[in-house]
Amino acid sequence: MWGGRTGALLRVWGLWPAGVRGRRPLGCNAASLAGNNSPQCWNCGGPGVPKRGDGFFCPQCRALQPPDLTRDYFSLMDCNRAFAVDTAKLQNRYQQLQRLVHPDFFSQRSQTEKDFSEKHATLVNDAYKTLLAPLSRGLYLLKLHGVEIAEGTDYAMDQQFLMEIMEINEKLAEAQSEAAMKEIESIVRAKQKELSDNVSKAFEQGSLVDVDLRSHV
Repeated sequence: MWGGRTGALLRVWGLWPAGVRGRRPLGCNAASLAGNNSPQCWNCGGPGVPKRGDGFFCPQCRALQPPDLTRDYFSLMDCNRAFAVDTAKLQNRYQQLQRLVHPDFFSQRSQTEKDFSEKHATLVNDAYKTLLAPLSRGLYLLKLHGVEIAEGTDYAMDQQFLMEIMEINEKLAEAQSEAAMKEIESIVRAKQKELSDNVSKAFEQGSLVDVDLRSHV
């Protein structure tokens, strides 16, 4: 399948960062409220905030509301649902949301709001990390399209592709100067960009299955 093949290539070219974790399960007393679809404010009972948008607080009592766990990461981070993402805009959005929901700002609030702020912060962190890295972003997009691939799953690479990898590894081992290292880095970055461009086009065209990107790498 295309997703597994793409995942293998992106891992080889170093587009999967270390330390990206999945969402932690809800474990506080507010867990049931976090999944509640009621539009009412949990605190004052007044009309709640829309499930979409940036209304994290009750307009009447200003209590922090539970996170919407059905909202996808692209919507939360105000990004178009596409493989190509404006990372500068993504970072700005991340910082904006952290200023709204970070637990440090709720140390003097109710326990329920403290719990909600932790869940909001976790959700924002997970969304940011997922959309920031090309591989995790691509895997998440596939999941939204109904194609789910387990992390660590690699597609069996053909001999020609393996030879390309070995050739670059040999050049790296034999490099004796900074200029040679920079040349190898330039080659790898060019391949990364070409791969990312092809993956982006595949998503735009809806080619989620049987897309062979090896001839482009």
